[in-house]
Amino acid sequence: MRAARSAQSSYKEVTDLKIAVLVSGGGTNLQAIIDAIENKTITNTEICLVYSNNPNAYALERAKKAGIKSVCKSPKEFENREDFNKALLQILKDADPDLIVLAGCLVVIPDIVVKAFEGRIINIHPSLIPSFCGTGYYGLKVHEKALERGVRVSGATVHFVDEGTDTGPIILQKPVMIRQDDTPEVLQKRIMEQAEWKILPMAIDLIANNKVQIRGNKVFIEGYEEETVF
Repeated sequence: MRAARSAQSSYKEVTDLKIAVLVSGGGTNLQAIIDAIENKTITNTEICLVYSNNPNAYALERAKKAGIKSVCKSPKEFENREDFNKALLQILKDADPDLIVLAGCLVVIPDIVVKAFEGRIINIHPSLIPSFCGTGYYGLKVHEKALERGVRVSGATVHFVDEGTDTGPIILQKPVMIRQDDTPEVLQKRIMEQAEWKILPMAIDLIANNKVQIRGNKVFIEGYEEETVF
C-alpha cells in the first residue's frame, strides 16, 4: 500500500498508514476512527499514538480500551510554551506517524510541528469552512455563532493544517441542515453524528489508499467526481 501523495511533501512507503490522533476531550471522533478501522471502513491504517493535553480526557480511556498507546502532556507541566512545543514535537517524532489527525484537539499546533509534518496533518472543524472558523472558533462557540447568524446550513470540514488557523487545503465537507429550534448543544451533536463521524474516517481512508493529492491550495481526490462520495 502506498501512502497519500502530496505536492508539498512526500509520504514514505508503508504497509499500513500510521496515524497519531490528537484529542483534548471525550474522543468521539477518535472512537469513530477506531470503529471505522475495526469495521474496515478505514483500510490500510493503524493508530500508533493517541495524544492528549488533558489528563481527564475520556479519549485516553478509549485508547486504553482499544489497546492503543497514549501519551498525556499538558502545557501546564512546562515553564513556558516553547518548552511544551518542543516536547510535543518530540512525542510525535518518537511515534513516527505518517499522518497526524487532529480530532477535537484544543492545543494550538506550533509552527515547528506544522513544518516538521508539512502536508501530513489533518483537522476536523465543525462548520463549512470558510464560515465560522479561525481564531476563537472551536467547540460550542462555532455552533453558537452559526445560530446567532441565522444560517440555514452548517456542517463539518476536514482540511490539511498549515501555519494559519483553519486555512489549509480542504479535503472533504458535509452539510447539515439547521432547524429553527436548535440549541448549540443539539446542533453540535447532529453535526458530529451526520458529518464529523463520516467524513473524518473517509478522509483518512482516502489518504491511506493514495487517493489524495495537494496541488497548491487545493486538494484533488482520485475518482471524486465519478463516484457518490456520501
